[in-house]
Amino acid sequence: MAEWLLGGEPFQKSKNDYDWLGPGIYFWEANPLRGLEYATDLQSTTWGSDITTPAVVGAIIDLGHCLDLMNSAGIRQIQAAYVTYIANCEAAGYEPLKNSPDVHQLQRPLDCAVFAQLHAIRKDNMEQPIDTVRGAFVEGEPVYKGAGFRAKSHIQICVCNTSCIKGVFRVPQEQLI
Repeated sequence: MAEWLLGGEPFQKSKNDYDWLGPGIYFWEANPLRGLEYATDLQSTTWGSDITTPAVVGAIIDLGHCLDLMNSAGIRQIQAAYVTYIANCEAAGYEPLKNSPDVHQLQRPLDCAVFAQLHAIRKDNMEQPIDTVRGAFVEGEPVYKGAGFRAKSHIQICVCNTSCIKGVFRVPQEQLI
């Protein structure tokens, strides 16, 4: 897949109902080693059974109209979308989706549904679509006893608008050690 992308083939959007930041193309910001670790971990699961050689590619991304979940304005937008999502579920008599309570399972159907709601709200209000979503994720075991830092924490970018990907490149080997 990496060679395919480096050869100019387009990225495929992830459209799983459990994607943390909704549908899109996912990148680890400035952390290709974490991306490689994830691909390696995924290889041993049923989801990643088609991964023969874990790899990562670098990308030049223009964030465009970015929903940044590391600032208050971004947080307020997603909170408002959650309130609308819950109200819509109640009105339709549906049980709202839930995220996996297991912190080692990365399935986030509630978060994905809330992002879908936010995209729908913006479309219905004829607002500018979100090009990218950026969020910090605290993940993994503490890096030492009593630490507030986790071993797999990272900043993730979800590219919703593929024209924001301006180019791809081979990640230098020294960044993957």
